[in-house]
Amino acid sequence: MRLYTLVFIIFIAVITPAKSQNKVQFFQTNWGSSLGWDQFCQKAKASGYDGIEVWMPNGADSQNELKNALEKHKLAIIFLHGTSKGTTFNESLKNYSQKLEAILEWKPVAVNCHTGSDFFTTAQNKAFIDAANKISKKHGIPVYHETHRGRFSYSLPETQKYLSLIPDLKLTLDISHWMVVHESLLQGKEKELQEVIHRSEHIHARVGHAESPQVNDPEAPEWKGALDRHLDIWEEIILKKWKEGHAVYTITTEFGPPNYMPTLPYTKVPVADQWKANVFIMNAIKERLKIQ
Repeated sequence: MRLYTLVFIIFIAVITPAKSQNKVQFFQTNWGSSLGWDQFCQKAKASGYDGIEVWMPNGADSQNELKNALEKHKLAIIFLHGTSKGTTFNESLKNYSQKLEAILEWKPVAVNCHTGSDFFTTAQNKAFIDAANKISKKHGIPVYHETHRGRFSYSLPETQKYLSLIPDLKLTLDISHWMVVHESLLQGKEKELQEVIHRSEHIHARVGHAESPQVNDPEAPEWKGALDRHLDIWEEIILKKWKEGHAVYTITTEFGPPNYMPTLPYTKVPVADQWKANVFIMNAIKERLKIQ
C-alpha cells in the first residue's frame, strides 16, 4: 500500500499546476515628504511597500544615505527622470541623456521618465524617446515614459501617435492626467486604450476625475465611480501582463501632497492624509486582484 500511495502522490504532484508566482511590487513615492531617507524607507517598509520611487537626490552625502537606507530596509528602487524645461532642445537632450546614464549605474528596477514637452515638435520628442531606449538597451534596464500633462504624452490621441511611430516605446500609465485633460473618465474609449494598455509596463496609481488629476480622498463614497474606473483599467493591464508571462508587475501609489491635494483656504490644511491615501490605493488594488 505504501508503494501505491507514493505513486499516487507523485502523480498528483505532476498533474497539479504549480501555484502562480504572479505578483505586484508596490512602490511608495516620497513626493512632498520631509522625512530623511532612513525614516522614509522605514515607514515605507512598515506600510507594506516593496520599494520606493524617487528622483535622484543631489549631492554625494544624500545619495549615500539613500543607498544605506535601501540596503538596511531591503527596498527596491525606481528612479524618476525628466526632460528639463527652460533650456534649448539640444542642451535639454544632452542633459537628459547624461543624467539617465548616471542613474542607470545604480541598477534600479526601472526608470520612469517625464519625457519631452507638449511644446516640442514630434521629431524633438521622438529624439528623447530614442535616446532613452538606446541607453536602456545598453544597460539592460527598462526605461518607461509616463503619460503626463505637459509632456509628449499629455493626451490619449497624442500618445497613440508616438506608439505608432516607436514600436519599442514603453509607458508608465498615469491615467489620472488624461481624465482631466479629456474631462471624462474615458468611458467608451476602450478601443483607443488597447495599445496603451498593451504598452503600459508600470502604473502610477492615483485617482483623477473630469476636473482634476487627483480626487480629494479616494475613500470618500462620492468618488467610488472614479475609483472603480481606475481599478478596472489597472486590473486589465496587470492581468494582461501576467497572461503574457510578465510574472512581476510594478505599481507606484502616487497621491500627491498639498497643493496637489486640495487644501482648505487660508490655513492650507490638506483635506486628506497623503500617506493614508496611497496605502488605501495599494490595498484596494490587492483586494481587486485577490493578492496578499
